[in-house]
Amino acid sequence: MLDVIKLLPDAVANQIAAGEVIQRPASAVKELMENSLDAGATQIDLVVKDAGKALIMVIDNGCGMSETDARLCFERHATSKISKAEDLFSIRTMGFRGEALASIAAIAQVELKTRRKEDEVGVRIVNEGSVVKEQTLTPMAVGTTFSVKNLFFNVPARRNFLKSPAAEMRHVVEEFTRVSLMNPEVGFTLTSDGKELYHLYPGNLKQRIMGLFGNNYDEKLLPVHQDTDRVSIHGYIMKAECAKKTRGEQYFFVNKRYIKHPYLHHAIENAFMEMIPKDSFPGYFLNIVVDPADIDVNIHPTKTEVNFLDVKLVYAILHAAVRKAIGQHNLSPVIDFDEPSNLNIDFGEVVKSSNPIVQPEVPFDPTYNPFHQKKEFSKSSFGGGFSAHEKKGDPGDWRLLYGEREDQADNSEAQPEEVVKKTHFIQLNQSYIVTTVKSGVLVIDQHLAHYRILFEKFLKEMESDTGHSQQELFPQPFTLNVNDASILHDMLPELERVGFVLQQVNPTTFVINGTPADLAGADPVGLLEKMLDNYKINRSDLQLDRKLGIARTMASQLSVKASTPLSEMEMQNIVDQLFGCTVAEVAPDGKKIYTIFTIDELIQKLNN
Repeated sequence: MLDVIKLLPDAVANQIAAGEVIQRPASAVKELMENSLDAGATQIDLVVKDAGKALIMVIDNGCGMSETDARLCFERHATSKISKAEDLFSIRTMGFRGEALASIAAIAQVELKTRRKEDEVGVRIVNEGSVVKEQTLTPMAVGTTFSVKNLFFNVPARRNFLKSPAAEMRHVVEEFTRVSLMNPEVGFTLTSDGKELYHLYPGNLKQRIMGLFGNNYDEKLLPVHQDTDRVSIHGYIMKAECAKKTRGEQYFFVNKRYIKHPYLHHAIENAFMEMIPKDSFPGYFLNIVVDPADIDVNIHPTKTEVNFLDVKLVYAILHAAVRKAIGQHNLSPVIDFDEPSNLNIDFGEVVKSSNPIVQPEVPFDPTYNPFHQKKEFSKSSFGGGFSAHEKKGDPGDWRLLYGEREDQADNSEAQPEEVVKKTHFIQLNQSYIVTTVKSGVLVIDQHLAHYRILFEKFLKEMESDTGHSQQELFPQPFTLNVNDASILHDMLPELERVGFVLQQVNPTTFVINGTPADLAGADPVGLLEKMLDNYKINRSDLQLDRKLGIARTMASQLSVKASTPLSEMEMQNIVDQLFGCTVAEVAPDGKKIYTIFTIDELIQKLNN
């Protein structure tokens, strides 16, 4: 029998490695920028075209490479960072396996230009599909320039799996943010298709956060500083009142390397417990400094996962550091009763020198009787919540809010049988609508019922473009990060169909010029942030398109909640509209809206 095991050619092995290390253009951006940091660069410029599919260029002013090193860097597992296995436990640089450049060269057309300070000229190498096509000398400044063209040109199946340019660009921006965030002493620029998106100057961490996420973050951040013998934690958390409904601004770093760690994320969420709503998320930008021997970063191809030698200790220190930062910078006013008062006012002199105090008179009509005055009912069909006077009035008695209903006004001469035949509703626990039906008792969850009504309403408006807009008297600006702004830009057509009028004034800032007429005083910025959050959670769900996501989010946020008192007319409106829906039995989230208890079931309950 012939031998069947054979060694793979280097080109094939590199393509297999590329499948793990280079999954999309953003992966190549990460590897090249980290190499520039390891080279000691103080300025790194990133240029991309077509979201990195056509071109990724990284230019740095680092130490450069010799002609031999420039040729050898494309070989698999060629690295200057380690020479023996023990070195893996003392790694302080970003890249160390020597897989990145070999993987990139296996699936793209790469041009490398590099020069050391002691060399008079640099070297230029063209590598295509792991094959060196050209090597020449070239005049250039000190540093290195990598140009990666036509990514996945020889792996068309991988290229076909890439997302839209907007989606891929969001990944590129995210990797750029992760690399530049914890290196504020280094200047960075990002240019996409000839348009400069970021120009970050060297500075401190707070300035870098403001450069990436907006100047309004100056007042949103609380510093975190905690030094111990084993662990040091430095960075910023966002104030509790600035918690968002999206998970975007949550950045953990270990020795300046971006990581994902759900267990440590829980430490921060626990520190903010009872300070932020359950559906909101705290923001943070934290770097954990530990001895490299206490962590293992060699457990994932992208090195975003790490193992800690004592993760419980890190958890406890992180939790304490965040709680300390929140406590030290609590901005709520404090009254110190031990301090002497600075208000040296002689109230006796004030009274003597002032005019006599006269009790104000409040005019009123003693003959006014609200029960005898007819009021016009402002019909709220629950198309978008309560009207303003419905919220402010006392909902305990519908007559005080809307006046007597015509079917109940002056019915003293009506026969008892006629009154009994009329449909009446009661509210149970201010959360359920209860009424009698032919077969028994109908119990409706008011929130789920209104959720279904609004969901079908908003979905119909998006499909028929019939949503009504209410212009804002004072247009409201709001700022997002680049990725969230890109997502919101993609959602604009659907949002406009339900009544939002949004204007994008720059890549990260929008102005709300109009809102859906059904918004009824709800916070439009909070609603848009919730939509973004739900979109990011559900974008991997192929069954949930953008229209359904927007309709579900708006309906869920604007529907009447449990523990909300309702008048009988409001309950009537909910019931009438619910049974006019296409699907009246279940809410958009699949929960059952109503239950009918038959007479036999009620009798059985009573007998038990």
